Amino acid sequence: MKYPKLPSRSENFAEWYNQLVLRAELADYAPVRGCMVVRPYGWALWENIQQALDQRFKATGHQNAAFPLLIPLSFFEKEKEHVEGFAPELAIVTHGGGKKLEEPLAVRPTSETIIGYMWSKWIRSYRDLPQLLNQWANVVRWELRTKLFLRTLEFYWQEGHTAHATREEAEEETMRMLGIYEEFARTEAAIPVVSGQKSESEKFAGAVATYTIEAMMGDRRALQAGTSHFLGQNFAKAFNIQYLDRNNQLQYVWTTSWGLSTRFIGAIIMVHGDDQGLRLPPRLAPIQAVIVPIWKTDEEEARVMEVARNLKERLSQEVLYRGKPLRVHLDDRDHVTPGFKFNDWELRGVPVRIEIGPKDLEARAVTLARRDRPGREGKESVPLDRLAEHLPRLLDDIHESLYAQAKAFLESHLHDVETYEDLKAVVREGWARAWWCGRAECEAQIKADTTATNRCIPLEQPGGEGRCVVCGEKATVKAIFARAY
Repeated sequence: MKYPKLPSRSENFAEWYNQLVLRAELADYAPVRGCMVVRPYGWALWENIQQALDQRFKATGHQNAAFPLLIPLSFFEKEKEHVEGFAPELAIVTHGGGKKLEEPLAVRPTSETIIGYMWSKWIRSYRDLPQLLNQWANVVRWELRTKLFLRTLEFYWQEGHTAHATREEAEEETMRMLGIYEEFARTEAAIPVVSGQKSESEKFAGAVATYTIEAMMGDRRALQAGTSHFLGQNFAKAFNIQYLDRNNQLQYVWTTSWGLSTRFIGAIIMVHGDDQGLRLPPRLAPIQAVIVPIWKTDEEEARVMEVARNLKERLSQEVLYRGKPLRVHLDDRDHVTPGFKFNDWELRGVPVRIEIGPKDLEARAVTLARRDRPGREGKESVPLDRLAEHLPRLLDDIHESLYAQAKAFLESHLHDVETYEDLKAVVREGWARAWWCGRAECEAQIKADTTATNRCIPLEQPGGEGRCVVCGEKATVKAIFARAY
């Protein structure tokens, strides 16, 4: 059986991505336009993302809760900016049980409104604060242009919501969660990001300020990989969320919200993938090591498979990687060749392939092939009695290798520009960092001329001042402009 090749990333990145998602069995198209079915391999990846984030949320005092999928439409009309921002994306339920509803219901695009309503019932005193909640949920936004994982009508995410007694506490929470997203992307997904603040025109509808982590994809487009919003008292006043302070004075709370969705899977695919398929970061990969037995005769099959099965059991039960049992799979398919299996697991991005054949048995060793380094460079022979201690170190080395490659790619395609002509040239093939006056008109001009948008105002600034790359007026911040998903 011949293994079909993927399209080249350099020739057709979009088709490479679409075919890879389907062929690696991460997701498939649903019968409803714009929706997706997440397959077990893709869901296992999402579960590992969930676990890594959930651990971080709970370590910072947050608790999980669940709120309704259906929200009274009138709730969205309470916060003017919020309803204007989400109105085009709302899915509305007008009938239920065969009858027209007294009030239409929105299928949640996000949960600030319903949670605000519940907080108005629950919060009475400063003793009830802070409220630190998180919800793992699905949401619906009526997107016109969709792409698996990156932008679908229905997607899965976590949305954190917190309420605080003071502005300072809420702002501190906003930045804390942005830092958690940045640290998660770096230490779990091996993805370098730029942390920054969104401009007024790009911020979340209803927020005072929105902060983001932006990641560079393999085609040099930007992807908003996670956001954290300081909501001020906008939703508190809209839903009358008040509390009695220590002086028995009635005050409005200060709120935040923050989220990361299944589009992060798209980031993993496009940051690390190559022409052979996925290259999954070891700490999130559903399968961290796959054992591929090799034989020609029935006698060799019996000997090799016995050792392979024993090895799988031993590695699964005895080897811990970052405190958890190693995720090992034995490919015992007998209807395809070892070469087909090699290509198949390369496509699926498994970090380490463990090859074991008759010659390996004689040497009391196995051959390891690491996914981040193709060909002979990524292969080594390791004695069986050293394999258990070697694998965790190898997985960490693969993680660091993937991160270093992605960071070098980001840095080599992020350019400081001084002139508008330079900016227009750079955003065709990368990210442009330029002085910006802060005016929406200059942002709009860049978007009209290049289709690039203001991705963020990085938290790390050079200091001093310069001249806006568009209008030439005084500027005190640099912003990053890029084409984006």
